[in-house]
Amino acid sequence: MENKCKMNGRLKDSLPCIPSELLLNPFVHHLELTSTLDKIKTAFLTVTFLPLRVVCIALLLALAWVLACVGLVGLDENDVRCKPLTGWRRALVRTLSWLGRSTYEVGGMHLKVIGQQASREEAPILVIAPHSTFMDAVIVYVTGFPSIISRRESGLNPFIGKLINYTQPVYVWRDDPKSRQKTIKEIVSRATSKLEWPQILIFPEGTCTNRKALITFKLGAFYPGVPVQPVCIRYPNELDTVTWTWEGPGALKLLWLTLTRFNSTCEIEFLPVYNPSEAEKQNPKLYANNVRNVMAKALGIPVSDYNYSDTLLIKKAVELNLPSASDLVKVQKLRSKIGLDTVDIEVQKASQLLKKDLCSVVEFAKILGVGVNDVSMQELFQLYIKNGEKIIDIREYLLDIIVIHMKSKTVNMARLAFEAASCDQSNMSRSEAVHALKIAFNMSEERTERIFSKFESTSSKFNYESFREYALGKEDLAWIFAGPKKDC
Repeated sequence: MENKCKMNGRLKDSLPCIPSELLLNPFVHHLELTSTLDKIKTAFLTVTFLPLRVVCIALLLALAWVLACVGLVGLDENDVRCKPLTGWRRALVRTLSWLGRSTYEVGGMHLKVIGQQASREEAPILVIAPHSTFMDAVIVYVTGFPSIISRRESGLNPFIGKLINYTQPVYVWRDDPKSRQKTIKEIVSRATSKLEWPQILIFPEGTCTNRKALITFKLGAFYPGVPVQPVCIRYPNELDTVTWTWEGPGALKLLWLTLTRFNSTCEIEFLPVYNPSEAEKQNPKLYANNVRNVMAKALGIPVSDYNYSDTLLIKKAVELNLPSASDLVKVQKLRSKIGLDTVDIEVQKASQLLKKDLCSVVEFAKILGVGVNDVSMQELFQLYIKNGEKIIDIREYLLDIIVIHMKSKTVNMARLAFEAASCDQSNMSRSEAVHALKIAFNMSEERTERIFSKFESTSSKFNYESFREYALGKEDLAWIFAGPKKDC
């Protein structure tokens, strides 16, 4: 029988199926209404329930905004940052929390709370995971407006900024190179303070995932070395209309599909307070990993070595309009397992071994310098198989690894991109040339097409050297080749 497996929409064939958990990608979510009944119900609720729900949510949020404005009257930014709210301002938190929860309930979201929230004295920090959607903001209302970690820009928003400021957040200043250290210092100060600050709420994953695994926790919540309370979030619904990842439906589509369900459920489980050992207090990474293991066990999902920095790679791939951008993280992880850390050798080997774009698994193993039975190599090969073929397009792989390693865009990386884009580097096709320009210089496809069209009128051949000569004579392109290691 023919051996097949399907992952991320690509048909994988010709190699033994690698268990799906080994290729688990936490940044991908697929959502489509497949049944006729679902489509009919969604259409019906779009014209009936949806308008009513939107109006109710808007009214509740507007009331919450007014109360937050009243509560912040007479306080400047320094007051909010440097001392906890007291008296009637603190008492207003209960009303704001009720209004916030009500926006979810009128939107059809049933909130189920399991366990009990610890006091600030028991656990100054609440650790929330998995983080999979903007709808996770409900945890702020359920836990009574704890202080959140937020970008400073969010606090400047004239509407949502008032509600954020009422939590007395720890702000992150993106334009300040010392922001990370200042944020950690503020978290430590608040968590160990004798003043009656709210609890601090942190999503340690730092980005949204599809809840299939817990990715590496960032360490901010664990530097203070104080007890934390792990809090798990689940959405046990037949159709997952909430998950918001790098590759998947956008926010508006998710909001529409959620508001056009008769009802949805969100479970929030407060786990027992985790008291760190002396070893964990001295080692935040150990502390974070152990808390993550406890939460993964409670959720019944694995842990993963994916992390927040991986999303930056995905962002770069999305900007370049690369297909299956989130797969680049898998490629990076598998290359690391094999021990590959440069691209030059692979590009050179591919040029020497192949006189074509297509590559077999045996040829691929030779290019990577490993045995044909290497498991990581086989997983990597499977990522590039299309339509059940037993071969891959090696140029697609080479251009992907150039993007992965292009932390700073140098002339050397540009040269490699041109070499990787075509077997015949002396005379590239139009599509190969456009792709090489796009990857090498992080340009839009429209701009690369425009540049190539102008170049075509001056030369019949396109390759790296001819483009370099052409660019040096153009004021708007000469900067690319200003020096042997000039960032472009």
